[in-house]
Amino acid sequence: MSIPDLSRAPWRTSSHSSGTGACVQVAAIPAGVIAVRDSKDPSGPRLLFSRQTWQAFTSRAKNGATAQQHQ
Repeated sequence: MSIPDLSRAPWRTSSHSSGTGACVQVAAIPAGVIAVRDSKDPSGPRLLFSRQTWQAFTSRAKNGATAQQHQ
């Protein structure tokens, strides 16, 4: 996966965020990539996922799956 330009990424914070600043932000990049960063360190490291991988992760998270269930 090539690294997309994230300088103008449309970062968003979950509506379930507590508002304390300890949030994860997500941006959907047109190249079919989901970028994730820590809201406290917006210029820090970012993780990149394919849309398919991100959808699988969020689906499992919504259903309460744990890492141990998928080993």
